[in-house]
Amino acid sequence: MAVVMKQLDRAEEAIEAIKSFRGLCSKHSQESLDNVLLDLYKKCGRIDEQIELLKRKLRLIYQGEAFNGKTTRTARSHGKKFQVSIRQETARLLGNLGWAYMQKANYMMAEVIFKKAQMIDADSNKACNLSLSLMKQSRYEEASFILNDILQGKLPGSDEFKSRKRAEELLEELNSNMPQPQFINTLGLDDDFVKGIDELLNAWGSNRSRRLPIFEEISSFRDQLAC
Repeated sequence: MAVVMKQLDRAEEAIEAIKSFRGLCSKHSQESLDNVLLDLYKKCGRIDEQIELLKRKLRLIYQGEAFNGKTTRTARSHGKKFQVSIRQETARLLGNLGWAYMQKANYMMAEVIFKKAQMIDADSNKACNLSLSLMKQSRYEEASFILNDILQGKLPGSDEFKSRKRAEELLEELNSNMPQPQFINTLGLDDDFVKGIDELLNAWGSNRSRRLPIFEEISSFRDQLAC
């Protein structure tokens, strides 16, 4: 029912329906209900509730209560079934938690969580998110290092088109936002005057035997003193 309501753009009602009736559902269905709730919270922009639910799911894993006590479970995506381990699920939930903190502009917390997720089960998608959290903190060099690792195929999933494309886009954004070296004219000279000096010095450097007029004047004054 909640899924149908979500498809009808009645996400808020779907959330209330799950909260009202989940007590009537079996214990084995609670995890699936949590997953539906996470999607609904995300759709409605209810980030704080999303964060709390993700933390609760992570606590269940820590306490050994997730997956109904098993080490793996069967998941479904795009009509296909596959096995998911506790390790993979932990990394996935941490990745979602990090992204939720990104939506709250808490980039330092997001960075810490993405790094934890990468330590557990690294992939290029979480690496892109980690680099984005670093970019938001103006830590461009660290972000660039991670993105280049993806483009060089050093991370799992680097060969996927979607991951490479996102890494390329982030790297392009990084390069456009990275501060350029500032050449400060401390003497307050205008550009034409500085350009004139440069041309004068270049002319002198091209012909070492030719002395600038100012040096001729200095030499003449020195000769007069010698007399």
